[in-house]
Amino acid sequence: MAEERTEMNGAATQAGEPVHWLVRPRTIRLLWVAFLAVLAATVAAGFLVDMHPHFEVEGWPAFFAAFGFLACVAMVLGSKLLGMLLKREDTYYDR
Repeated sequence: MAEERTEMNGAATQAGEPVHWLVRPRTIRLLWVAFLAVLAATVAAGFLVDMHPHFEVEGWPAFFAAFGFLACVAMVLGSKLLGMLLKREDTYYDR
């Protein structure tokens, strides 16, 4: 008898087995809402706190949020470039 499998959002599960809570669409939506709420609260707190910037750019509203986002984008692009430079054939170690 073959095992019955179901698929929910690309995550295959055994029949009768509960879907992991991080895969459920409702949980994903809630995590995005929570992330955006924390981001908005952090940016809003920047307007309420008296900043003591060392450089003028540090005094801009939401500077650190934008800086963090751009740093993350730079790391992802840099890793993609590094991956292209270091990539080897699948049979590289078979020689």
